[in-house]
Amino acid sequence: MATAIAKGVVHAKVAAPNALAFYEPSAEQVAKIKSLFPEASLASSASELFDRSHRLILAVKPQVLEGIAMGLAPHVTPHHHLISIAAGIPLAKLTQWFRTERFTRVMPNTPCQCLQGASGIAHSHGVSDQDKEWTDRVFRSVGTVVGVTDEQLHAVTGVSGSGPAYVLMMIEALSDGGVASGLSREVALKLATQTVLGAATMVQQTQVHPAILREQVTSPAGTTIEALKVLESGAFRSTVMQAVIAATNRSKELSGPIRKSESS
Repeated sequence: MATAIAKGVVHAKVAAPNALAFYEPSAEQVAKIKSLFPEASLASSASELFDRSHRLILAVKPQVLEGIAMGLAPHVTPHHHLISIAAGIPLAKLTQWFRTERFTRVMPNTPCQCLQGASGIAHSHGVSDQDKEWTDRVFRSVGTVVGVTDEQLHAVTGVSGSGPAYVLMMIEALSDGGVASGLSREVALKLATQTVLGAATMVQQTQVHPAILREQVTSPAGTTIEALKVLESGAFRSTVMQAVIAATNRSKELSGPIRKSESS
């Protein structure tokens, strides 16, 4: 995700390639970063990166972030604006771990890799308007941005964070249906992929509710209404809704309880 964001930032000219700085402990990933961003700087440690930069995106796994927070907290100054993309860790914990209220939390998703991501952004009260504008520019460079509360990021996780998996399963099912109906795998997958992309683009560009667009392709006694009857009998919409709710609830569980010391 870090390299996807960096690609977007460079592509959108939010920052010059030589203005980027990374810290990566994996030698394999370091080689990848050097090949993708030859003009970027590579710090020898995370603390060095904090000492050299005033805006940092913490693109690490949730289970890693708590472990490194204690060692990094002494390097945080009022000049630092920190952005976490670690899923499930609320702002109350982040601000307590890093001892700063100048913290932003972002929930991006994997389509950021092709600059078609969706990111929910929540800010702590110590974040300035300039910080907010900078964060929006960064994540708009890899897709769409919405502002939400920290608590709502659980729902963002359920809809867009986990959402690509639901859509990919839909593409897979459409493709399998085409194969079962006599198409080659290659043709079925190409048609299924473009159909999902096209339908999403229609909603995005027309700003018309998907239910209305669906009605426009559903002729009386036609093929589409027969297919929709099957989907309704299988509780398609309800199942998708329950999947989003389940992912949202799981995100809440993973965030864990916030101790008094973390919320004070």
